[in-house]
Amino acid sequence: MRKYWVFVGGGIGLGLCFIALLVVGTYSAAAGIVGAASGAVGLAKGAVPARYQPLVEKWGNLCPAINPALLAAQLYQESGWNPRAQSPAAAQGIAQFIPGTWASHGIDGDKDGDRDVWDPADAIPSAASYDCELAGYVKKVPGDATDNMLAAYNAGAYRVIQSGGVPAISETQNYVKIIRSLEKSFAKPVGRVQPSQQAAGAIYFAQKKLGTPYLWGGNGTADQGGRFDCSGLTQAAYRTVDIELPRVANDQYNAGPHPSRDELLPGDLVFFSDDLNNSRAIHHVGLYVGGGYMINAPYTGAVIRFDKIDTPDYFGATRVTKDGAAALPTALPES
Repeated sequence: MRKYWVFVGGGIGLGLCFIALLVVGTYSAAAGIVGAASGAVGLAKGAVPARYQPLVEKWGNLCPAINPALLAAQLYQESGWNPRAQSPAAAQGIAQFIPGTWASHGIDGDKDGDRDVWDPADAIPSAASYDCELAGYVKKVPGDATDNMLAAYNAGAYRVIQSGGVPAISETQNYVKIIRSLEKSFAKPVGRVQPSQQAAGAIYFAQKKLGTPYLWGGNGTADQGGRFDCSGLTQAAYRTVDIELPRVANDQYNAGPHPSRDELLPGDLVFFSDDLNNSRAIHHVGLYVGGGYMINAPYTGAVIRFDKIDTPDYFGATRVTKDGAAALPTALPES
């Protein structure tokens, strides 16, 4: 439930004028923001759970082919940060090693005398070490070293060497694309984040829902009276521009890169969390419209409306991309 709210705006007609002014003003102020982040120098705020962040930061710099954001993307894709995850194929732990691979490549990351696939202090270093081993195998292959390493992880080093780069295997090419896309959502941007091309359509949908009563778990279906909760509204808004977001707010945070507060543009998703250092504790999301305001479905008894974003639980923002949303896992291994 949202903890801090200030209701603004009156009738719907006035609201539409209000949002038009905010969008125009914000885009005018942001004129010239066309460059994308050029690379990762660190982790985005709270993107990695605090208990794993030191491990990811340390081991994500083990070799040039990886970085902390890339390692974080792999771990999130594999297990969703669940150290007890187990897949139907018997892959185990936060890094999802199968027993044979663990036996050959697992390391004692915390130097406590054992190699425990269920212990993130061993599994996270082992994932980084295995990545770097693969990078070494394919280091003479033409092309991007990290793409080749990821392809070797999926298809085997021999196939990468034989193909002279990422092989023409749809599963492998998709795996590389997914991890590289997710990498951007875990990386702290080093420059301006490229504006969204779909933002206007998402805002257009959301503004038409102003005044609609909130419904916990609401997806806007006819049997629900067209009502939404917070993440149901943002999911539906981006669905109208052919971007499929996850249903839960804390997963929506990983749908693209993260602009800072002073770089926000209309269409960005803005998030609020019970723990300002952990994106997994996010409990609310809204659609930024400019001028420090968002459209959101706040809580039971309220209606979809404008609210200020600058509250004590403001966590951060995501600029949604089609590739970023498509890269998010639809199902994770069971615990």
